[in-house]
Amino acid sequence: MKKILILTFLFLFYFSSSFGSETHFIDFTKVLNSSKAGSAFQKKLQEKFASSTKKFKNEEISLRKQETEIIAQKNILKKEEYKSKVESLRKKVTDLQKRKQTTFNNIAKSRDKAKEKLLANVNPILEKYMEENKIILVLDAKAVVMGDIDYDITEQIIKILNQKISSLEVK
Repeated sequence: MKKILILTFLFLFYFSSSFGSETHFIDFTKVLNSSKAGSAFQKKLQEKFASSTKKFKNEEISLRKQETEIIAQKNILKKEEYKSKVESLRKKVTDLQKRKQTTFNNIAKSRDKAKEKLLANVNPILEKYMEENKIILVLDAKAVVMGDIDYDITEQIIKILNQKISSLEVK
C-alpha cells in the first residue's frame, strides 16, 4: 500500500511539474484596492460614507437640541402636550436610526457588488495569465504562510487589469 501511495505521489508530481511551473500567489485585496477601477470606486464609497455620516451627525445634533428644548418646557407644558412632543421626538430618532442603517447597508452592498464585478473581470485575466505562463495553481495570498516574492503575481495582474478596465459602474 505504501509503494502504491508513493508511486502515485511521484507520478502526479512528475506530470504536474512537466505541465506547469510552481505554485504562485496573488493578493486579491491589493488587486481590489490598488487597481484603477477598484481604487476609484473605493474613493467614491468613502466620499459617500463621509457625506452620509456628516448628514446624520447634523440630524442627531438637531434632535438633541429638540430634546433639550422639550425638557426645558416640561414644567410649562401640559402632561398630554409634553408626552406628545416626547413621542414625536422618539419617532424622529427611530426614523433617523432606520435611515442611517439602511444607508450604511446600501453602501456595504455597493462595495460587495463592486468587489464581485471586479473579481469577475480579474478571473479571465488570471486564467489567461496562468495559461500563458504555464502556472498550475494560484493561491490567495491570505492562504500563504510564507512564500518567495518571485511567485507573487499581484502586480502583473493589476497592470493587466488597469489596461482592461479603468472604472466600475455599480448600481
